[in-house]
Amino acid sequence: MPTVMHLMPLSNWVALGPDEPVSNPSLAAEGFIHCTDEAAVLLQVANAFYASLPGDFIALYIDTTLLTSDCIWESPASINGSAEAFAPLFPHVYGPIDRVAVVAIAGLVRESDGRFVGYLPAVPST
Repeated sequence: MPTVMHLMPLSNWVALGPDEPVSNPSLAAEGFIHCTDEAAVLLQVANAFYASLPGDFIALYIDTTLLTSDCIWESPASINGSAEAFAPLFPHVYGPIDRVAVVAIAGLVRESDGRFVGYLPAVPST
């Protein structure tokens, strides 16, 4: 089962209905939802873009074979105007993420300064 990960605030996950698909503003703005297939890269992205935001965040583990939207591995855009990239290719989901495709979730562990440093054990998303 090819699995990718998506970062989101826990509050957004809790606000979804039990069968409601996962979306985010990047789907409307860029046409896809950002994901990664590496846990260390997800932490790097979280620290680069979300460390200053309060609240709990989770990683969704998504079985790409259960998606009705296309998942395509592509080169990343430049990060804050630099040529640096966290990974050579990122999985982008071109549509909502079906709830059935979210097979597990894991909370992210943060330091008091907001840095993301690890994961809680993943649990089934049922």
